[in-house]
Amino acid sequence: MNKIKILKKQIIIISIIVIFFTTFFYITKSKKIKIGNNSSSQEIIENILNISSYESIIEVEVNSNKNVNKYVIQQNYIEPNMSEQEILEPDNIKGIKIIKAKNELKVENTNLNMTKIYNNYPYITNNCMDLNTFIEIYKQDGKQEYEEKDNEIILETENEENPYTQYRTLYISKETGKPTKMEIKDNSKKTLIYILYKEVKFQ
Repeated sequence: MNKIKILKKQIIIISIIVIFFTTFFYITKSKKIKIGNNSSSQEIIENILNISSYESIIEVEVNSNKNVNKYVIQQNYIEPNMSEQEILEPDNIKGIKIIKAKNELKVENTNLNMTKIYNNYPYITNNCMDLNTFIEIYKQDGKQEYEEKDNEIILETENEENPYTQYRTLYISKETGKPTKMEIKDNSKKTLIYILYKEVKFQ
């Protein structure tokens, strides 16, 4: 009888142990899946925030009070403060290069002078369209929050220093980990600049 009782106790103890580890494994596995999904988005964001250089071709739509202007631009950025933009379209300003190194701005074009470029293309010669500018502002924002929607990660910033580019929204593909588009809005939340990323290469 004693042996039977002991055997029963052992079976009960073993059963409890098996149930415990099975439950523990299931919970741990569930948590890992959840954390893994969150980490995936976090890793994509971290990659974006820590890029040292990139090349991109973007389609830009600039909305003013009078009309809408469209451009195709090639952008290059090398950390920490070297950037270059070359206008590919439209043809009348094709080949214009805006080169920034530290605090210096250089505009290269033999057909147009710098004054005309500054007066007629304020957003083109401004770094508000640069991905690295968005990253700098986002890093300065203490919140650093993000949303996830339709297989995209959405980052938003608010910069009150410039009322014309106060709100910026960057959309990042979860599949590629690269930007797909950026919206820049004024203080009334009217979209002034819409950027579509056609090609992006991180280096």
